[in-house]
Amino acid sequence: MKKRKLKAFTLMEMLVVLLIIGVLLLLFIPNLSSQRERINDTGDESIVKVVETQLELYRLDYPDRDPSPEDLVGDYLTQEQYERYRAATGTVDEP
Repeated sequence: MKKRKLKAFTLMEMLVVLLIIGVLLLLFIPNLSSQRERINDTGDESIVKVVETQLELYRLDYPDRDPSPEDLVGDYLTQEQYERYRAATGTVDEP
């Protein structure tokens, strides 16, 4: 009777594969965090552009008024857009 040789990974081969995966993760994780920062910066830039555009639209509708971004909440901006704009520009409410 012939013995069949099973084809399977050895423990050493499995450890080498895990080591390679670990090294690749160490290389890619810092890149992911820097990409996340770039995405947030791009989002900040876009919300500032949205608010500036809405301010111009408001000025076209009401040429005799000089609005602040807070005046636009409701008709021109959502509260969330206004909050993101404040966070992106570092604007704080004065007491």
